[in-house]
Amino acid sequence: MSSGARPAKALPLSVTLLLLAAVQPACSIRKYAINQVGDALSGVGTTFASDDDPELVGEALPFTLKLVEGLLLESPRHRGLLETAASGFTQYTAVYVTQPADEIELENVAKAEALRLRARKLFLRGRDYGLRGLELKHPGMREALRKDPQAAVGSATAAEVPFLYWTAAAWGLAISVSKNDPELIADQPAVQALIDRALGLDEDYDQGSIHGFLVTYEMSRPGGARDAAERSRKHFERAVELSGGLRAAPFVAFAEAVSVKNQDKKQFEALLQRALTIDIEKKPEWRLANLVMQRRARWLLSRVDDLILE
Repeated sequence: MSSGARPAKALPLSVTLLLLAAVQPACSIRKYAINQVGDALSGVGTTFASDDDPELVGEALPFTLKLVEGLLLESPRHRGLLETAASGFTQYTAVYVTQPADEIELENVAKAEALRLRARKLFLRGRDYGLRGLELKHPGMREALRKDPQAAVGSATAAEVPFLYWTAAAWGLAISVSKNDPELIADQPAVQALIDRALGLDEDYDQGSIHGFLVTYEMSRPGGARDAAERSRKHFERAVELSGGLRAAPFVAFAEAVSVKNQDKKQFEALLQRALTIDIEKKPEWRLANLVMQRRARWLLSRVDDLILE
């Protein structure tokens, strides 16, 4: 270097970091980008939940779910994407496949059965994503649940309650639309272990969602026929308490699961009317769910004479 040459200046830290990133393998940059998109998509449920147009959401969800699945092919251990897939497939199927099957059954039994077959497949897809989420920390959870369900869930922590809940919900709903599948029905102990562990770890998860699930589940719990309605009632009361009475789902669930079972027309109608009085604007993040449940309440009321005999 000549005596007149200026000493080289150090590059700014930000530029140095950019240059280092540029020389990293392309797959690392791709993985980083996918994970960033995955993080963004993991919160998409909040946007959908506050929407006031169930049909619009129903048309958008399949594309979103397929996008999530595509990203999971590239980043198969992304916790947020796995939770979104588990919850998304479960909710989409319950609202946009199973409910239409119920509504059309009297007019077209064959179509209703075809929809339930599709629902079974989609619920099981949601269940499998939930199991994959659990296996992030507990490898072999799927097989362990079949061998000894109670022991399998024993090591799950409060951080895994979303996966416990959505896996149980998807699995339980798959069983509910598969009455002629003894192999799937035999999985009931796994569903029971998952939801009971979730309840034990965080009983007020999502302001009463676990109790809301148990309102219906208690009526078909294996070996739990005795006092099933009383257990269901306790979960109903707790779900209403935790949600501040602003969710329609517990009222609809208790009417459908217990009032029909007991052939209590007065209670049935009162619960569904209560669901219809809920102001969907008081809790914007529950707007879509309340609209969907209020629609089911109206449908159930229209069938009161078929469901409850005088």
